Amino acid sequence: MMKQKRSFKFVHAVIPIVALIFIIVFGLIIQPRFFTPDFSMPLELIFILATIVSVSVLFYLGYSWDEMQKTMVQKISEGIPSIFILFSIGMLIGSWVIAGTIPMMIFYGIKLIIPSVIYLVGFIVPAIFSIVTGTSWGSVGTIGIVIFGIGELIGAHPAILAGAIVAGAYFGDKMSPLSDTTNVAAMATGVNLYEHIKSMLYTTGPSALIAGSLYFVLGFIFPPTITEIGTNSQIATTLTTLTNIYTFNPLLLLPPAIVLYGALKKKPTAPVIIISSLVGALLALIFQKFSLESVITTLINGFNTDMITWESNLPENLVTLLTRGGLYQLISAITICIAAFIFIGSMSVTNSLEIVVTRVTKGLRTKSQTIIAALFSTSITNALTSNQFATSFITAGAYEKKFKQMKISPKVLSRTLEDGGTMVENVIPWTTTGVFMAGTLGIPVLTYAPWQLLVWINYIVAITLAITGKGCFEKEMRLKDNNINSEKVS
Repeated sequence: MMKQKRSFKFVHAVIPIVALIFIIVFGLIIQPRFFTPDFSMPLELIFILATIVSVSVLFYLGYSWDEMQKTMVQKISEGIPSIFILFSIGMLIGSWVIAGTIPMMIFYGIKLIIPSVIYLVGFIVPAIFSIVTGTSWGSVGTIGIVIFGIGELIGAHPAILAGAIVAGAYFGDKMSPLSDTTNVAAMATGVNLYEHIKSMLYTTGPSALIAGSLYFVLGFIFPPTITEIGTNSQIATTLTTLTNIYTFNPLLLLPPAIVLYGALKKKPTAPVIIISSLVGALLALIFQKFSLESVITTLINGFNTDMITWESNLPENLVTLLTRGGLYQLISAITICIAAFIFIGSMSVTNSLEIVVTRVTKGLRTKSQTIIAALFSTSITNALTSNQFATSFITAGAYEKKFKQMKISPKVLSRTLEDGGTMVENVIPWTTTGVFMAGTLGIPVLTYAPWQLLVWINYIVAITLAITGKGCFEKEMRLKDNNINSEKVS
């Protein structure tokens, strides 16, 4: 006999959200500052505790564990593609290191780069890569790692450089017609893809110009410790050691070429990454001195400089640079993602998030209030779902009718989904994107987030346009409204 359920009220939808916010504030801000210095609550535990609260509410309402578990498993299954990528990107990094691909790109990159513009380069190059490929993750996980490695060797500020790389990757991701999040935002609002991208130029365009200018200036405020590469003995030693360890060959560029081809052809991400990893492993056996055992170990546990038996007294900066990768590199990130999806699954049993977002829209009175509310709702929804696809459809569904009532262009709604979602998810520590970026670059999200200048500038620009009405296509909407009225009269 099925247990009778209690009446669902708005407060039941709010309790898990409030609990999660409280635990995050306590665990990530209050605890490390007042109770346990230099130690914050693990994100895995934060989501487990929030899930306990959410499940308790569901038990109170009369839901069975089987009903909850079914929804949780469904949400985890929706996140499996991201988990596959997190697993495979670790193998990719390890294989590129042992093959000599990353060392070779760093070797020639150091010779070409001007240290004072390292942050600007870190912003522009990933942006170009993301525009061409449509993937911010692929951009950071490939060319981003190379630029970050160069920055480490010349003594660049790691947090600034990581912030610049992530900012550039996400600018390109937003502007690329190949990006999945860009296509989903357009689809969720019924806006033409290229009209959606043009609309984003009003907010993201000036934001990128300002951010790029600031990264250029930061190169002189926080310059790398090594400013003259050609005459620096430490860099010379590092470059010489790299040539002693690796044999460089143009064929070592084959693994990144495979990733680039797969991105351009919109091939499935995880299989492309795995193929690139296996090709990298094969190239390591062909061109380098590493044993088969070392190559296999690298794919699973990551590269370790102890495998370099023919070269002693390695520079410390080189040891740090090369020791990375492996299937288990992002295991903590994967655990966080699973814990987050379990919490989201518990919330989805009663569609709590959609109910809260819909309630928020009822009190909106002006166009600017509506746009700004949609912006913040998108950010909060993304933070709670860790999924921009879900965020786009939830927020679009909640605000579509309100935007029509207010006669606000759907192009404003589509770009708001990205201004508040796609752009913001990389500075939220517990989202799949946040854990990926932190795990790949080795810099905690909250450390690089203040230097991810694009997201903060973009937010300010988006709010400014909402208040002033600039770039909100009001003239276009008036003309459209007049045409509709004319047709009715005729």
